[in-house]
Amino acid sequence: MSSRIELLNAGLLRSDGRRPYELRTIAINFEAQGTADGSVTYSHGLTQVRVSVLGPHEAKPGTRRETFHDRAILNVEVQLAPFGVGERRRRGRGDKRLLELAASIKSTFEPVVQTHLYPRSTIDIFIHVLQLDGGLLPACINASTLALATAGIPLFDFVCAISGGVHGTQPLLDLTTVEENDVPSVVVGVMPRTGRVTLVQMETRLHMDRFEEVFRVACDAGKVLWSEMRDALREQTGDLVDKLEAGPGMALQTKDV
Repeated sequence: MSSRIELLNAGLLRSDGRRPYELRTIAINFEAQGTADGSVTYSHGLTQVRVSVLGPHEAKPGTRRETFHDRAILNVEVQLAPFGVGERRRRGRGDKRLLELAASIKSTFEPVVQTHLYPRSTIDIFIHVLQLDGGLLPACINASTLALATAGIPLFDFVCAISGGVHGTQPLLDLTTVEENDVPSVVVGVMPRTGRVTLVQMETRLHMDRFEEVFRVACDAGKVLWSEMRDALREQTGDLVDKLEAGPGMALQTKDV
């Protein structure tokens, strides 16, 4: 059933006022979350996720048989806040949709995280979806990239993901929930420095000719996201360095007083 909202008007403006290739606003907050080694709250438009990374750490006694002698394993868990989505159904940890989402995120990062540096250990990625308006998988991937980096876990490259679709013959980038429900869509995850693609997920049919165009613009959008994510991470790292350098001086001043 098609949406009653006009997705693209005669002036090539979408229902939220964006152009076909225009991305939504991104907000990144690196505020610490509990005992997590790395954490980030990532907002992409009205979609907001919070990711906490713990590890690498020794595997729990009950899961040691699942570890590998030559590399670490990634454990990904996704939780959906009931107040942040527009559906009445409550999704628990065993929900099929959330398990599929976690599996996609895990397979995306397995070739990116340098797990060979941490044999017989586990890296936990906990994702809490606080608000949802399309682009859930890309938001989770982008936030996980930043959280892993702040946790000090070596990566071969960033992973930057974005959703795309086609309305008629016009490709669209960064789909909202309304657009995802109405147009054939695809999610592309790229490693911008190397140019490798680590994720292509498509749950609806899309003509091959249209797919090629959407794939190309999605890869270009990944580089734009990389620039914003890299700048945010550099700023966060710079703030930490400034605090470390100011620490001894502040301690001496306190002692003199």
